[in-house]
Amino acid sequence: MNTIFATRAVGLSELKANPATVLQSAETEPIVVLNRNKPTGYVVGAQLWESIMEQLENLELAQIAAARLNDGKASVPVTLDDL
Repeated sequence: MNTIFATRAVGLSELKANPATVLQSAETEPIVVLNRNKPTGYVVGAQLWESIMEQLENLELAQIAAARLNDGKASVPVTLDDL
């Protein structure tokens, strides 16, 4: 059984028939595309995709910062004026 990460689903034929409508609906939440009742893909709008990418970038930066804090090197004090 496949886990579906969306609250709305459309069939492949509906996506082919009305792609603009499906894309418009996908601006705020993902839509799963089903083919024979199995998920084959997701449609997300541009705004949602940009938000997802920003969150992933923030997560990556947080991991880099945590690694640098735990690298065993002494920290260097810096003031905002120094920057």
